[in-house]
Amino acid sequence: MQSLQFRAMNTDVLLAVEGQGASERALQRAREEIEAFERRFSRFRPDSELSVLNGSAGQWTPVSDEMLDLLILAQAYYQETGGLFDPSVLPDLRRAGYDATFDLLRGRDASAATGPRAAREPFTALELDTAHGLVRLPEGMQIDLGGIGKGWIVQRVAERLRSGNTGAAVSAGGDMYFAGMPAGGKKWRVEIEDPLDVDGTAAVLNVGEGAVVTSSISKRTWTQGGQARHHIIDPRSGEPAQTEWLSVTVVAPRADLAETYAKALLIGGQPMARRLLVQRPQIAVISITPDGQVLASDKCKEYLDGSNQRISSK
Repeated sequence: MQSLQFRAMNTDVLLAVEGQGASERALQRAREEIEAFERRFSRFRPDSELSVLNGSAGQWTPVSDEMLDLLILAQAYYQETGGLFDPSVLPDLRRAGYDATFDLLRGRDASAATGPRAAREPFTALELDTAHGLVRLPEGMQIDLGGIGKGWIVQRVAERLRSGNTGAAVSAGGDMYFAGMPAGGKKWRVEIEDPLDVDGTAAVLNVGEGAVVTSSISKRTWTQGGQARHHIIDPRSGEPAQTEWLSVTVVAPRADLAETYAKALLIGGQPMARRLLVQRPQIAVISITPDGQVLASDKCKEYLDGSNQRISSK
């Protein structure tokens, strides 16, 4: 199996491909696609397509087909999750101190919050003219497509790498997508990191084609005025979420779906999980509590490796 590791999208990226078409050039093309996506969709680049859109709030703005597709997906997930998935929390992220890439933020005290949370319209107020490729953000709305965008590009690149090959996998900071299967017909082995021990494994899964996404409050953390902060914003409060779980891992057919539900379930906790999982029975979930308990949904049992010793049903 050919592989390539590099840094992009503010995280570590791993590409792997196996088959007759596996080559260093194929991996480099995949890397170039990811880097091009980052240049267009990063909120930290003032000339990116996303930054231009955020800077044009109140006006109809032409966007690419990819941006339009992501915004259509995002609005659908916003409604499906009752607003727990909300890309318009960017002003809240900045108030919490996440105003630079995490590579720059790590190791220093973040800038102080500037004033109280400003009132804004709901994400459904964003207008889409799909016939003409135009978008209008309401005045004051700023969006961040980092999570769903990362899942979207991870799946897109994996599927392209898979073309003409046996199998391909892409991993980027907790977002993984597997296209095809490894040689020999075996499943893909996925180790779920223990949020209480970065060198430990909380669970092992054997999965087929599809996505595995983990959202955690213990990975991207910093201090702001001496107070611990993290990047999972609860849209209801505008503050870093107070969660009953340290991390949530979702297995789903698509990476954008897994990304959305991992974040929504982490924010909403057990009560919201009971409601959301009814409408998406194909989703499997593993959640880890602050005391290290590993909880698995019934659907997850078909993926669990026989070596799992810490799993409890939920």
